[in-house]
Amino acid sequence: MGGDHYKWRAMRTNGVPERLITGAAPARDKFQAWAETVPKCLRNPLYHWTHLELNRPFGLNDRLLDGNSAEHIWQHGNALLASEGFTAQGLMTRMDVAVVCTTDDPVDTLEHHLAIARMQRSAPAASGTFTCQVRPTWRPDKAMAVEDVPAFNAWVDRLAAISDTHIRDLADFRTALASRHAFFHASGCRLSDHGLETVYADDYSEAQVVACFATLRSGQALSGDETRRFKSCMLYEGALMDHAAGWVQQFHLGALRNNNRRLFKALGADRGFDSIGDWSYAEPLSRFLNRLDGDDRLAKTILYNLNPKDNEMLAAMIGNFQDGSVPGKVQFGSGWWFLDQRDGMTRQLDALSSLSLLSRFIGMLTDSRSFVSYTRHEYFRRLLCNLLGDEIERGLLPRDLPLIGELVRDVGYRNAARYFDFGLTP
Repeated sequence: MGGDHYKWRAMRTNGVPERLITGAAPARDKFQAWAETVPKCLRNPLYHWTHLELNRPFGLNDRLLDGNSAEHIWQHGNALLASEGFTAQGLMTRMDVAVVCTTDDPVDTLEHHLAIARMQRSAPAASGTFTCQVRPTWRPDKAMAVEDVPAFNAWVDRLAAISDTHIRDLADFRTALASRHAFFHASGCRLSDHGLETVYADDYSEAQVVACFATLRSGQALSGDETRRFKSCMLYEGALMDHAAGWVQQFHLGALRNNNRRLFKALGADRGFDSIGDWSYAEPLSRFLNRLDGDDRLAKTILYNLNPKDNEMLAAMIGNFQDGSVPGKVQFGSGWWFLDQRDGMTRQLDALSSLSLLSRFIGMLTDSRSFVSYTRHEYFRRLLCNLLGDEIERGLLPRDLPLIGELVRDVGYRNAARYFDFGLTP
């Protein structure tokens, strides 16, 4: 239940009071409230996700979760979680996870990543040691979050401390970010991720962004034009660092966050009050990618949309910047967040297949916080196979199982193994 805003939104809609969702109620009471909500989730992806998770890894495939079965499932699940093999690392091993990438702020210490790497280096592979790669992901959103000036300056001060840099001006800010980027690379990071409501690609001069940073450090807010210029600069320069390091850059576009101001003030961010935004960003996205490509400094790029109206736009956009250097260099990413469900993923697959090459797709990504949610990858593979099987039956695809099977293997694993610099064997 902890951190799962999908469940929280469903429970609130079902009339569950907040104390049984994010409040101080006992965990067993919260689970009971969730169990009583599950039967109300028919046709919501939560219903499928929940029962896939109970099936694998818990082996509960003989009953559905509801108020009456909650006690049995609670006891069964907790008994397994207390047993060998059901730790976080055990669950990843059980689900055959090769690589997991976390989301990390540039000021994070990455201490846990370093500890896991030390453990894996010190133990032979045949010893039963946890072998899944655990890598950080560079998420520099706060370097652009200038709307809240005090919060931005507090973050810059943290950046200065962890990078051992006295940040007096924009040049120092760049130096500190580059230092942390290099530290992340040395710690195994090979990809960045940006959560953006829209794309920033305004024209700017060096003098303008230098002045913007000075204004922010003086405690003053930027104008709308100044904000867009500063964000455009940070986004572009971050992309240059990613290209120089050989990373993959990801852009998650279109979330309208913290809509309920009353509950945001009471509960904070990431509590289930975000939704689909309605920005139009085709032109700035084209300018951004074109500027990088024009300098031959466009890294491998994955674009994720949150509004389904943008499916065909992104599926067409990626074709503008394929250059033959890497199969599927620019990717239309899998259905994300509100689109991480049967209809959303199927529509993404349809748009990608129609306007690009499904065969070069790197497949599923899930942003779940749960160690038992790897079944969402199975959910994706089931949908993919169902889509292909249905079209074989309708005569739209050849009844050539070796041919179709190779596509499934590529999209399910091998394309990602080739695309990311993780050292995996396709």
